[in-house]
Amino acid sequence: MQLPKLKHTDSGLFFLMAGPCAIEGRDMALRIAERIVAITDRLQIPYIFKGSYRKANRTKLNSFTGIGDELALSILEEVGRTFNIPTVTDIHESHEAAIAAPHVDVLQIPAFLCRQTELLEAAARTGKAVNVKKGQFLSGESMRFAAEKVKATNPDAVVFLTDRGNSFGYGDLVVDYRNIPAMQSFGVPVVMDCTHSLQQPNQSSGVTGGKPALIATIAKAAIAVGADGLFIETHPNPAEAKSDGANMLPLDQLEALLERLVRVREALMYNE
Repeated sequence: MQLPKLKHTDSGLFFLMAGPCAIEGRDMALRIAERIVAITDRLQIPYIFKGSYRKANRTKLNSFTGIGDELALSILEEVGRTFNIPTVTDIHESHEAAIAAPHVDVLQIPAFLCRQTELLEAAARTGKAVNVKKGQFLSGESMRFAAEKVKATNPDAVVFLTDRGNSFGYGDLVVDYRNIPAMQSFGVPVVMDCTHSLQQPNQSSGVTGGKPALIATIAKAAIAVGADGLFIETHPNPAEAKSDGANMLPLDQLEALLERLVRVREALMYNE
C-alpha cells in the first residue's frame, strides 16, 4: 500500500495500524507513538498511528466520547508531524470528513457505518486514503460495494478494507478468515482488526467486554492467511483506558507479538 510518509514499504512485511482507542491526551498519544515507532522501525514494519478524536458509537450516555474535537485533532496532527508517520482517525457523520481530513492521512469508516453512502462519498472527496471497516453483519464479498462507492467518487482514492469479525449470537463475534481473500479480490489491501474482533458487545453493564488474551491468535492466523495489514489498539494500562480497555493490548506486550508475527510472515515469504 502506498501512502505518504509510510516507511519500510519495501520490506515485504504487513503494515500496522496501532495506537489507543481514543485520544486521551497529548502526552499519552506521543508516548505511545514514540514506542511503536521505535519498534516498527527496528522491525521494518510500515506503521500508521491510530487514534479516535471522538467516540460517537457508545452504549451508555455517560461513556467517554473525547477530550474535544479541536484538541484531539491537533494532537493527531502533532503525532504525525513529530514522527513523520501517517495517522488515521474515524469519522461518523458526513460533515466530519472535512473537519478531520486536514489533520490526518487516513479517514476510517466504522463498521456499523460502512453502508452509509454519503459518509463514504464525503471521505472520498477529501482526497485522503479511506479505510472502511467491514460491518459485523456483512460478508467479505459484500464489501465490494463499499469500495466501489469510494472509487466512484474519487477514482484516485487509496482504499483499504478491514475485517473485525462477524456477529455471533447476541454477545460475541467470530472471525471468518475467508473474508480476507474475498476482500483482496477487489484489488485493495485488507487489514485484520485483531482487537475489535475480540469484543463481546451488548453486555448488561453497558460496557463492551473482550478477550485480549486471544489477540496474538487472531493476528498470527491473519498473517498466515495473507492479510496485508493488522489493526491493533494498545494502551500502557488498558484497565485505565477511557474507551475499549477490555480488548486492548498492553503496550509492553506489543514488541514481542510483532517479533513473532514478522517470523510468521518471513516464513511465508521464504516459501512463496
